Amino acid sequence: MVEQLDEQPGSLSSRPGLPGWLSRGLVDLFPAATAPAALSDPNQSLAARLSQVEGCGRPLRVKLGIDPTGSDIHLGHSILFRKLRAFQDAGHTAVLIIGDFTARIGDPTGKSATRVQLSAAQVEANAETYLVQLGLGQDPSRALLDFTTPGRLEVRRNSEWLAGMDLPAVIDLLGISTVGQMLAKEDFANRYGTGTPISLHEFLYPLLQGFDSVAIEADLELGGTDQKFNVAMGRDLQRHHGQKPQFGLLLPILPGLDGVQKMSKSLGNTVGLSDDPLSMYSKLEKLPDAVVNDYLTLLTDLDLAALPENPRQRQKLMALEVTRARHGLAAAQAAQADAATLVAGAAGAGAADAEVQEASLAVVNFPAKAFYLLAALGLCASSSEARRAIQGGGVKLDGEKLADSNQPFSSPDDLVGKVLQLGKKTFRRLVR
Repeated sequence: MVEQLDEQPGSLSSRPGLPGWLSRGLVDLFPAATAPAALSDPNQSLAARLSQVEGCGRPLRVKLGIDPTGSDIHLGHSILFRKLRAFQDAGHTAVLIIGDFTARIGDPTGKSATRVQLSAAQVEANAETYLVQLGLGQDPSRALLDFTTPGRLEVRRNSEWLAGMDLPAVIDLLGISTVGQMLAKEDFANRYGTGTPISLHEFLYPLLQGFDSVAIEADLELGGTDQKFNVAMGRDLQRHHGQKPQFGLLLPILPGLDGVQKMSKSLGNTVGLSDDPLSMYSKLEKLPDAVVNDYLTLLTDLDLAALPENPRQRQKLMALEVTRARHGLAAAQAAQADAATLVAGAAGAGAADAEVQEASLAVVNFPAKAFYLLAALGLCASSSEARRAIQGGGVKLDGEKLADSNQPFSSPDDLVGKVLQLGKKTFRRLVR
């Protein structure tokens, strides 16, 4: 039966022997030996497991599963990949599982309704974009994961072992858990309590992703704090199949740019890995002070104790370092300088020299009004949203506020070379 684990993350103060690169940002680790007799048990102490595998020259197999239900990865996702990369750099084997089978079910965690099921083609297309964003074919010094060093990365698709599972194997899998244990999962409990339907196939999700740990013989699984139930299921399935249960290592959920809700594309508070340097830096530089230290801890390797106490200086250092890690130091420094120029509203030579992401006016039908321009360029989701942005004073053209949403532009010649600014974070240089 699934082991009963406290849903609340535990304190790490009594977990000795972990190296700094591993414990940085760590919220929960289970099991975590505290009794003296258990500290040397490799099944109860991760420090002991590390010593065991180092002694026999075998690296840990560190699992991270991702379901490619979308096409973009943002900084919130990157926390787990950064930790996985830290294990790679320490000589261990990262096992990245592309949930091409489980993505077609969809993780019910955090969902108030049954997910729409994706086709195999949709999932595979998303998976390919994920791998490129994670560093496939790129210089490891800029990539989130090391795809090049032999023995450091396995990329597996869980359709390898799940697609061919027959009915007796599925029945065996279902026999490991109970309906009561599934309903103890907060998301299911909430939906059941409110009468929101729960499809039976959703109960399969934690079992199938738990079986991934059996298939790859994981020593440790990484997850967010919302994944504790799923990671614990992997431990139980390994035990059922006669394997040593994996350790669970949980990291926090990154707050979004609003500083309150979790980073989520649906909430519009994300920084994407594919963002250009100026957009990335500009967004991060406006982050609320209350969460800057979280970003420093989870997205950089900077020593917080050595950073200036001034909140604004810490904020700028964080924005520069996160942008540097993705785009390189020169691009990050250029973005910092350009952001200072643009946010100050400087037009003329300063704005003309700034390196800003380009937007092509070829998609705009002229003559065009200002609200239509924003919508056509994709800076606003609709014409009504564009009108509200302009009326609210949030749109500038070369540093000058656009006051009239109906301001006409007769041809591209009125706009080419100018910088269009939406809010404090989005800048586009207009080109033909």
